[in-house]
Amino acid sequence: MTASTATPQIPPAAKAELTSTGKLRAGINFQNVLLTTLGPNGEQGGVAVEFARELARRLAVPLDIIPFKSAGALADSVSTGVWDISVLGDEPERAKVIAFAAPLTEIEATYLVPAGSPIRSISEVDRAGIRIVSPAKSAFDLYLSRTIKNAQLVQIAGTKAAQEHFVKEKLDALAGLKPGLLEAAPALPGSRILDGNFTVVRHTVGMPRGRDAAAAYLCDLVEDVKASGLVAKWIEKSGVKGLSVAPPAKK
Repeated sequence: MTASTATPQIPPAAKAELTSTGKLRAGINFQNVLLTTLGPNGEQGGVAVEFARELARRLAVPLDIIPFKSAGALADSVSTGVWDISVLGDEPERAKVIAFAAPLTEIEATYLVPAGSPIRSISEVDRAGIRIVSPAKSAFDLYLSRTIKNAQLVQIAGTKAAQEHFVKEKLDALAGLKPGLLEAAPALPGSRILDGNFTVVRHTVGMPRGRDAAAAYLCDLVEDVKASGLVAKWIEKSGVKGLSVAPPAKK
């Protein structure tokens, strides 16, 4: 399936809000290997990049991709006005300043525990004396910050650094998205990934609040690219396992 050649009419107000500089500026977190890919010569891909390209195509404007090194840095930069859209985990704390469309994709977050761990289920993790390491300001870290009541949450900037801290400090659980944990597990002999999930992270397009015409258009666009099969195509092209197309938004 290829991108539709017909471009639906875009409300002038929406286009003006999305392209105030004459181009579409997309903030992309290239540390998120589930939504982005980088080829051997720096070729950019993945669902986040493909969505930005499709939007720029429909707007008939140049695309300027602005790279970030973490989801937290990308979300925090919303107040600076350096990007028009971003693709991020839709999380209540971020939604205070970012207007999100309905989800594009969804993916499970769970825990990895070390060899010999007595922890057998997700329900056993939030207990006194348990130390959980989590990539700071990731969507699932923000969720854990709100919901963990008894365990100690150790927040480390960056997924790779969090994994290294987990090993070095011999912590009890590593929080992560399931595909990333599946990738990390072979390097940690005897480690186990707990069944189920503690949350499902839903990624989608967001933009600074206050641009209502553009936000309404992006909501329609997200449903269109899901229904047309484009999102499924982008996921397949990226080769990411465990990433799914989010269901249609409830009307």
